[in-house]
Amino acid sequence: MTRSIHPVDEILPPPRLFALGFQHVLVMYAGAVAVPLIVGRALQLSPEDVAFLISADLFVCGIATLIQALGAGPWFGVKLPVMMGVTFAAVGPMVAMAQTNPGYEGARAIFGSIIGAGVIGIFIAPLISRLLRFFPPVVTGTIILVIGVSLMRVGINWIFGTPVGPTAPKIVDPAHVEWLTAATEAAAAAGLPAPPAGVRLAPSLDNPAYATRGAMLVSAVVLASILLIAKFGRGFIANISVLLGILIGIVVAVLSGQMGFEKVGHADWVGIVLPFHFGMPTFDPILILTMTLVMIVVMIESTGMFLALSDMTEKPLSRASLSAGLRTDGLGTLIGGIFNTFPYTSFSQNVGLVGVTGIRSRWVCVAGGVILIVLGLLPKVAALVESIPTMVLGGAGIVMFGMVAATGVRILAGVNFATNRSNLFIVAVSLGMGMIPLIAPNYLIWLPHDLHPLIESGILLASLSAVGLNAFFNGAKGSEEEARAAAMQADH
Repeated sequence: MTRSIHPVDEILPPPRLFALGFQHVLVMYAGAVAVPLIVGRALQLSPEDVAFLISADLFVCGIATLIQALGAGPWFGVKLPVMMGVTFAAVGPMVAMAQTNPGYEGARAIFGSIIGAGVIGIFIAPLISRLLRFFPPVVTGTIILVIGVSLMRVGINWIFGTPVGPTAPKIVDPAHVEWLTAATEAAAAAGLPAPPAGVRLAPSLDNPAYATRGAMLVSAVVLASILLIAKFGRGFIANISVLLGILIGIVVAVLSGQMGFEKVGHADWVGIVLPFHFGMPTFDPILILTMTLVMIVVMIESTGMFLALSDMTEKPLSRASLSAGLRTDGLGTLIGGIFNTFPYTSFSQNVGLVGVTGIRSRWVCVAGGVILIVLGLLPKVAALVESIPTMVLGGAGIVMFGMVAATGVRILAGVNFATNRSNLFIVAVSLGMGMIPLIAPNYLIWLPHDLHPLIESGILLASLSAVGLNAFFNGAKGSEEEARAAAMQADH
């Protein structure tokens, strides 16, 4: 007898639906909360504000997932088993914006750029499939490789310490501070000129809080735990190796006195995520253009994900459904900007979970979306995540961000380098362009200031380089088949 309901549209019994939905949440959780932690700390926000970013992120993850999996009319939702989460592709530009303009003002600028990019993304969604020819695997693989390499700096700093601040490698010698203070007071008493404005003592003393043995040990335990679970774990356990590694690291940090729960105790049990928590966003055209370029790259990757998911679920994907799915990327990003969070896309590890479990029902992801919304309304959960020491996250960051880079390598492994040497130039030059802001972050000091947000991100420089060089050497030859094949290799 022929089934009247396609497996994608099948509603499973509630207990099984909840269990499978929770499984999807666990698979994506570590990646979902990493971005608000990175951006919140780059903005130098208070722990309470960082915890709010985490709550807002989980809340909007759930809303975007419901729209994508459940559908909202004919215009939004691909109606496939998709979980939505914050894209790592936007981290580089957002961190650059945060470092240039920290605090609430920088947050408003970031959210303004996200809202602008979300609106543009909604309107350009039907055109994205026509841009596929500009994004063959040599381009997408290079971009994803640069994203992973750029993010690796964040993971490494989580282990050892940030370049500036309490855990910087060098601090100002207190004896020098005392001498300068005494000399300034003596000069003032003698009627001598005061030191010029802006004079600062250079850090010269090794900081005992940088690269401590305890931090390195905890990070090593987390990393080793993840690798052991990935090797010896089976099925679902192996899929959540990163999350389990973080939990083990938390236990070690608590037992060694390096993590407490005071912030969790003071947090409310239930809270409401309100829009514009940091004030009304500010809209800078250059920042919006920067985030829009990120959105285009993300939507190209989403196209490959949807095509791959269509094959896995054996449900044909029409051009209208593809446009609706991409339009939801833009809508999710717009909602993210309004609710103080970030650009959204389909999470590829959850696409992989569909293949591993064989469960094709989109209602499983609907259940996952509901769970994420509930988690976003529990401030104690966000406070617990914010309380995790960076040393714990560092061990996991090596894996998470390294897997992004490795995904780029896997995609590039399918590129023809043997008979098409031009592809070597595309990868080589674009990788070099992506490294410029990492190696020489001050290279743009004499360039027009309005261009800084556009060229501070190595990810965007690499994207522009890869697209331009591919068009120069190879023309526009990408296809849906190549996008699908690249997406099937994705693992971040």
